[in-house]
Amino acid sequence: MSSQFKTVTIAGGTGNLGYHIAEAFLNDGSYYVKILRRKPKTENEKAKLLASKGAEIVYADYDQKDDLVNVLKGTDVIISTLSDSNANLYDSQTPLLAAAKEASVKRFIPSEFGFEVGVHQITDGKIRFEEEVIKSGLEYTIIYNGLFQEFLGWIGFDVKNKKATFYADGNKKLHTTSLSDVGKYTIETLKMPEARNSFIKVAGVTLSLNEYLQKFEEISGENYIFFF
Repeated sequence: MSSQFKTVTIAGGTGNLGYHIAEAFLNDGSYYVKILRRKPKTENEKAKLLASKGAEIVYADYDQKDDLVNVLKGTDVIISTLSDSNANLYDSQTPLLAAAKEASVKRFIPSEFGFEVGVHQITDGKIRFEEEVIKSGLEYTIIYNGLFQEFLGWIGFDVKNKKATFYADGNKKLHTTSLSDVGKYTIETLKMPEARNSFIKVAGVTLSLNEYLQKFEEISGENYIFFF
């Protein structure tokens, strides 16, 4: 099924996740892709790479609503992959949402791309912003993809030193998705009628901690030192 959307703007498109989502859209070839970066303009290798593949790099001052509105005009879908060093994803995305409404953007995909957990400094900001998106009147899709496979080190897998530390039951199942697959899944949501105004859950694979450890050992050909 083809998409009704033509122009996609990715806020944070030179970040870890944003770059992979931008690459997926460019590789798909069905969309005009804009990468929204914050002013002032600075040299960025990822921005150069995306521009060489056909993306338009645009800049805006997030504190100037008119500036944001201007660069968002003509955008059908805005995908926020913004992150914040202070973990305040509510404040960092709010100007983007206000400008998107004024620019008549059709759909907003907020910077969720994680997993459902309890209240935390990071997730609390995400939840508050999701509520604002839902109330905004814009179409929305909120994507949960579990943990990023590239960052399994955060939960105890030390690939360099061949060590694994479990902080939970080794039989606990975890949903994980690679960054590149998150990009592909995001594209698919634009083709799915059921993704309109919905929460979408995807996963590249679901394995237990023990099974992930087995995979690491199979790939490396070495046994890991295990702690629990």
